[in-house]
Amino acid sequence: MSASHAAPSALAPFRAPAFRNLWLTWLVANLCMWMNDVAAAWIMTSLTPSPVWVALVQSAATLPVFLLALPSGALADGIDRKKYFMLTQIWVAAVASVLAVVTWLDGLTPELLLLLIFANGIGLAMRWPVFAAILPELVSKPQLPAALALNSVAMNASRIGGPLIAGALIAIAGSVWVFALNAVLSLAAALVIARWKREHKPHPLGREPLLTSMRVGLQYIAQSGRLKAVLLRIWIFFLSSSALVALLPLVARGMQDGDAGTFTLLLAAMGSGAIASTMLLAHLRHRYTRDGLLLRAALLQAVSMLVMAQTHHLWIALPAMFLSGMTVVTTANMLTVSFQLSLPDWVRARGMSVYFMTLMGASACGAAWWGQLAAWTGLSASISVAAVTGVAAIALVIRLRPEAETLEDLSPRRLFPTPQHPAPPPSGKLWLSIEYQVDPESAAEFRELMLSQSRAARLRQGALSWELMHDISDPGRFIEVSIERSWTDHLRRFERITAADAELHERKLAFHIGSGPPCVRRYLIETRA
Repeated sequence: MSASHAAPSALAPFRAPAFRNLWLTWLVANLCMWMNDVAAAWIMTSLTPSPVWVALVQSAATLPVFLLALPSGALADGIDRKKYFMLTQIWVAAVASVLAVVTWLDGLTPELLLLLIFANGIGLAMRWPVFAAILPELVSKPQLPAALALNSVAMNASRIGGPLIAGALIAIAGSVWVFALNAVLSLAAALVIARWKREHKPHPLGREPLLTSMRVGLQYIAQSGRLKAVLLRIWIFFLSSSALVALLPLVARGMQDGDAGTFTLLLAAMGSGAIASTMLLAHLRHRYTRDGLLLRAALLQAVSMLVMAQTHHLWIALPAMFLSGMTVVTTANMLTVSFQLSLPDWVRARGMSVYFMTLMGASACGAAWWGQLAAWTGLSASISVAAVTGVAAIALVIRLRPEAETLEDLSPRRLFPTPQHPAPPPSGKLWLSIEYQVDPESAAEFRELMLSQSRAARLRQGALSWELMHDISDPGRFIEVSIERSWTDHLRRFERITAADAELHERKLAFHIGSGPPCVRRYLIETRA
């Protein structure tokens, strides 16, 4: 391979100062997350021995991401991302301070602990989509996989460091100091973000309404088979793998001489495996297809879970957790890259918010379900069932719905001039029609192209509806009709056109045999006030 086509260095993103600083911020933020989760999970085992309550700790931590990630992503696509990112860290610091004070006063109950964990999860729900949207601003597109891998390193280094710091503080001084340190570090991260020199440029058309922005984000994903395939895989994998993480505090207590140190070591082993996997990701991605790698990861994750379900010996459990860390991060990183690269920039934060919603929703639902199953059948049975059903479901999805390997070119294209209007129409829905004249012998092929691809493209760009009309008296005459929420939304569509959309436009034009270009008409839908 020539130097000009060589893959970017794994450390190339660090050459950008903004990426370095925000990477350190991301590392600190995830350290705080893991410190908080470890301290909260261990406190819950002291407050109640119930596996349901212990598993609900993970549910409470991840459920806010499922509930709030989409509105967070919609906001991140329309407001100053720097200020938004900084606000999330201030929120986390405030919640950590409350946790520290309540713990200091010995006022924690299982219910109050879950409530405060949920509040901390709100900060995470706000943080993840905006950081995912910021990342492509900091590095070039060829460096994006390397940047995502480095982010994975930060997250999983924190998976080691966070539990170790939390475990040491719990043993030496008590859980209250874990929460206090969390508050201090979160404030420090907010100060680093505040120093980031980023100029926010408000959109000339104004900020898209929140509900509309959320609708468009969901609609984009609903019209992308590739994105839906990734979401299905991430849901199944984390629904099953969540059993091990959710029940790990009880697994640690059940080991020989199990205590907070045992729990910390198991999490650290998992984090070590996660970091190790990042060193192999580039090699693995070149050696296997995405689905091939996913199936192998699911099999190895099932093996690690089955070992953890049966063993009471730390020396056996540590390698199993190391293997689990490798498989979880390999899967998450591979699917994250696939999802990121399948999103254009204008909808990236909203798209990634749905991704995190799916991942965290699966973790939250899985934790609650496997915790309940453990209460009915025992820890070993619950984790074993999760392992077997998880790998079976992944194999079934890969067989029935294989993921496409090719990527569309989603770089922006200015295909048409923005329509000008001396006086923008009053508020109301816009009816857009485009008339094509095609050879009747090619009508069936044109119809298939329009129904299978043009419809999806229009809806991805934000149209409320799309229809294709075929003239009964003229078999070569077709009219493409779409309805948009407003004139402003219509103008936004011209900024959302990608290279793939431009290629589709050329394919449609190749069928048109009229003397001039297809006739475009715009109508304001009149309604009674």
